Amino acid sequence: MADIYTSHDDENIIEQVKTYGFRTPKAPKYRVLRLALAKSLSINTPPSDDLDTLVGRGSEYSLEQVTGFGNTKNDGGLDFDDAIRVVLSVYHNEDLFNADARYKKLLQRHIRRGLREIRTSWNRGHSFIHWLREELISDSSVMNENLADTQVEQEHLEAALKEIGLTAEIKETKQGIRLNKYALYLANIHHLDLLKKGLGKLSFRLGVPDDSITLELGSEAGIANLYIPRNPEFWRIVPAQRLSEWAITKRPEKLPIWLGCTVLGDDFSMDLAEAPHILIAGATGSGKTVCLHSVLCSLLLTLTASQVQLALIDPKGTEFSLYGKLANLFGGKIGRNIVEAADILNALVDEMEARNQHFIELGVRNYEEASQKIQMPRIVAVVEELADLLMQSRDLETPLVRLAQKARSAGIHLILATQRPDSATFSGLLRSNIPVRIALRVQKHTESNIILDTKGAEALLGKGDMLVKLTDKPDPIRLHGAKLTDDNIAQAIAHYCR
Repeated sequence: MADIYTSHDDENIIEQVKTYGFRTPKAPKYRVLRLALAKSLSINTPPSDDLDTLVGRGSEYSLEQVTGFGNTKNDGGLDFDDAIRVVLSVYHNEDLFNADARYKKLLQRHIRRGLREIRTSWNRGHSFIHWLREELISDSSVMNENLADTQVEQEHLEAALKEIGLTAEIKETKQGIRLNKYALYLANIHHLDLLKKGLGKLSFRLGVPDDSITLELGSEAGIANLYIPRNPEFWRIVPAQRLSEWAITKRPEKLPIWLGCTVLGDDFSMDLAEAPHILIAGATGSGKTVCLHSVLCSLLLTLTASQVQLALIDPKGTEFSLYGKLANLFGGKIGRNIVEAADILNALVDEMEARNQHFIELGVRNYEEASQKIQMPRIVAVVEELADLLMQSRDLETPLVRLAQKARSAGIHLILATQRPDSATFSGLLRSNIPVRIALRVQKHTESNIILDTKGAEALLGKGDMLVKLTDKPDPIRLHGAKLTDDNIAQAIAHYCR
């Protein structure tokens, strides 16, 4: 009788890791299973019992295959079963040496969660060694390499500055998550213009993408800060735990959302209630959808069902499927086609008008005042793939504009997301009522202009690198998003539903 079972999707990722990751297609599968176990154990929270359900049966494995149970040196194998039982016993704080069935069940959950994590964070087009470095190797070794890399880069920067005829002293160097910050003291004020004009030449000399070096004036006299991207091999990941740690602290915001970390690694959060609506735009692979999940998980981890309700529209039908478990979704389901999207948006307009009428009867002017007398949740409506929806039906723009213009006072907020930010998608009427914009990497500077009213998003590094334009800041703020997985989303949903 088998001890560990996998699904069809599990088997698919096992084969991909063997073939494109390890590059040993004929290698035994237990190597991938053990890697998946290690990945799951690196996550602080226990795997969900949802992993006991198999959709599409894959393969069956014995403990002898997975942990080496019963192997002896004479067999040419090693027995790691006791060691793994110890690790799982400590992880779950229970004695698994006298609970064989429980041990096998937890082992299967960990392996299946680890396989899911690999499936969602790696594909065969990406470097497997980079994935291993980011996911399983401690940051300390990477940091040491980063320090050496930064010292070499500083020497190259000093030489490049001399080449463009600029005299500057590097006062301070700081390593950010993906960028190095150099504080330059410019003794000659005219050298500031020389530095601005010479950024392209610096990029060429330092071997980084064109337009990827950015400049900001420092807070001290004569200081200009240069931000230079590191080689992707030396980027640091913003772990999902940062969101969890942020969420457990008491939040002053009414609708707190955590977007990631600043260039130098500080948490960045904002209040959606003050925004009051947001546009998120970025090309495929830019991290737009992960950014949306970060927003949604922020709300689910910090608020209760009596405080916030979600209205979700997802024409692709796949990105928000995990949130289908929420019992109080506005409209009772996720809108997955043009008809359902129209129903939800029109229902939101009706809800807005009903709330405004109720406010009149209560003698109050808006949601803030009404919330002192009655309890009603704020509603956050998230529309994924806005451009696709509007291509199918321009009629949807009417309820969207009405909500953007009037919904704030009724406690209803919009988050619109699109891959194709163009003037047709983001019309002037809609644009003027969506004040907060988040731009991930886009193809052209014209798209950046549509999102942020300035160029810059076309030079972002992708994978969660973003510019956030707020209403009270003149310049966009650069952030790096966290890498959230299905497991993180499942935990946020479980927290909200408890």
